[in-house]
Amino acid sequence: MASMLTFRASPCLWRSSKFRHGPSYPGRIHTSLSDAESSAVLSADSDVNGAPYVVKEIEKMVSSITPVDGGNGNLKYKKREEELVVNPEKLEPLWEDGFGSASMKDYLDIAKDLIKSDGGPPRWFCPVECGRPLKDSPLLLFLPGIDGVGLGLIMHHSPLGRVFEVRCMHIPTQDRTSFEGLVDFVEQTVRQEHASSPDKPIYLVGDSFGGCLALTIAARNPTVDLVLILANPTTPVERSQLQPLFPLLEALPDELHIAVPYLLSFVMGEPVKMAMANVNTRVPPAQVLRDLSANLTGLLPRLSVLSDIIPKDTLLWKLKLLKSAAAYTNARLRRVKAQVLILASGKDNLLPSGEEAKRLSSVLKDCTVRNFKENGHTLLLEDGINLLTVIKGTEMYRRSKRINYVTDFLPPSRSEFNHAFQQINGFFNVCTSPVMLSTLSDGTIVHGLAGVPSEGPVLLVGYHMLLGMELGPMIEAFLSEKRIMVRGLAHPELFTATLSDSSSEFSYLDYTKVFGALPVTGRNFFKLLKEKSHVLLYPGGAREALHRKGEAYKLFWPEEPEFVRMAAQFGATIVPFGAVGEDDVTQMLLDYDDLMRIPLVNDYLKQTSQQMTRVRADKNGEAANEDLFMPVIAPKAPGRFYYHFGKPIETRGKKEYLNDKDNAMELYMRVKMEVEWSMAYLLKKREEDPFTGIIDRTVYRAFSAPPHNPSGVS
Repeated sequence: MASMLTFRASPCLWRSSKFRHGPSYPGRIHTSLSDAESSAVLSADSDVNGAPYVVKEIEKMVSSITPVDGGNGNLKYKKREEELVVNPEKLEPLWEDGFGSASMKDYLDIAKDLIKSDGGPPRWFCPVECGRPLKDSPLLLFLPGIDGVGLGLIMHHSPLGRVFEVRCMHIPTQDRTSFEGLVDFVEQTVRQEHASSPDKPIYLVGDSFGGCLALTIAARNPTVDLVLILANPTTPVERSQLQPLFPLLEALPDELHIAVPYLLSFVMGEPVKMAMANVNTRVPPAQVLRDLSANLTGLLPRLSVLSDIIPKDTLLWKLKLLKSAAAYTNARLRRVKAQVLILASGKDNLLPSGEEAKRLSSVLKDCTVRNFKENGHTLLLEDGINLLTVIKGTEMYRRSKRINYVTDFLPPSRSEFNHAFQQINGFFNVCTSPVMLSTLSDGTIVHGLAGVPSEGPVLLVGYHMLLGMELGPMIEAFLSEKRIMVRGLAHPELFTATLSDSSSEFSYLDYTKVFGALPVTGRNFFKLLKEKSHVLLYPGGAREALHRKGEAYKLFWPEEPEFVRMAAQFGATIVPFGAVGEDDVTQMLLDYDDLMRIPLVNDYLKQTSQQMTRVRADKNGEAANEDLFMPVIAPKAPGRFYYHFGKPIETRGKKEYLNDKDNAMELYMRVKMEVEWSMAYLLKKREEDPFTGIIDRTVYRAFSAPPHNPSGVS
């Protein structure tokens, strides 16, 4: 059957409708419109990838869509401006990203049709499930691995398609284009797109073999703004664990080759991780096991498709291609100036990916590494990694030459929220059972966040618990109850490489950026209030979050009213808040003073202090003491976290806070006293709570908690 393809009003090429019908009709590409444009089918003769192009015109809409030569064997489409659908400008918190809706089974099912030969050369396609991206989204080019199908991002199409203009490279099974030829093909597209949008970055996602392509393109185009994301690149192919088997594969009889893809599938990826990709882990364990078993059972028969994707002659060609690509790329690594993110698998049985990530990070000028210890070579087709989440958490997403922490921020999706607060932070939240209280405009204290204004700008000013333990439950509460993204102003050191190294995994620090943290600077503060955001500010900063023994619930605020005038300039509503509970979950064993008495630790802390960025280097007082350290703490039988958000304080129309220092200081001291009052109030209420202890709460949940109040909040 001929390929069913769809257009959209974008600089896309040809768009496969769920890839259910591949380019099987030699020399022809038949095209149908997307659902929104299904009332019309077009007709024209042109040339797509060197083949005749036929479309039939049926309705009036034909006059509004015009094929344009996109170069590089591509066909682009444009609509009359009045008929263009305007792309959305931003995403709302907890947007549906569709992550987990596809799996390895879908890859094999779709590849079965897509690999049918049409005699054409390499080409680009745009997956339909990517949808319409945000306005001014950057271009993302996916460069496939040894399979060449171009479906390696199938699990990530929906999330990536909302924030990138996604194009995937397809290399037909029988194609024998050399590595240099493939480089020329990709390079032509990169240069064309850069010429049309010189201020936008171009993303190259290189999977395995595609990693060599991406690095080579970057080395040959140092003036183009490129962001490389490399998943287990094949640059160390000469050190592959399978290197001794390559001569045997060449001598293998044709009738036995059908077994090779089965063997490679288990070498290249983790079968259980592949099968878990779309399993719902929030159901009972018995159901998870049944779903996993069903996926594994359904996956095995489909592996025969791999012998069609990589027949023997193609496999031998690809092995030679891998060697030439690695040699070509390794000779040019030091020319790469692009921003690079390397994703390395800990269970890669094909390549020494962990070691290679360390080597590349030492050679490349701007390189970040994230390790995934439980994943195999086919990282992007396995459970446990959402590529968009990784891009966001490593601060790789931007729409211009430099990242804008305010306008480039992408709020967390529903799947990211579920993963973070059920699988990562879920146990902590269950143990601390946070209680949220807020104050209405008439002074009434109520359960929940009804007292916090929903319309911004809102400035939340409060107390920073030890190590910022209050952050997770608070961010979750605002998202789940009010669907509000609170942007936290954090110490700039959290955004440097000081706290991570080449062995870093995707960690809690990365997730803080996914959930809104940005460096605390006057410029970022200004931009957030201008955008009418909900801003989280801790005047006590690092000194408060890293306090010493006996300093719990003590404020370390600077003497100057740092935030009052800025809030008044934008008419922001100030909401003071307090949080208590750290003394119920931890006991500090060694604080900063204790650690400084230990000789070797003393030297390390002094050296770290000299290298770190200081927010208040020009300030005096205890608040300017920003020594970063990790206190030694011991967990206690979990108590409970309590939050109280005070009565909102309006600054709109009150210019006296802008022009008069005394008035500004008066408001500043009022906010500080409100925070102190909130904590005193919570400490008193904690003594009256019958469910402070975890045992009492657990029993209550098991036997008495109504469905709408499972935490036992009274």
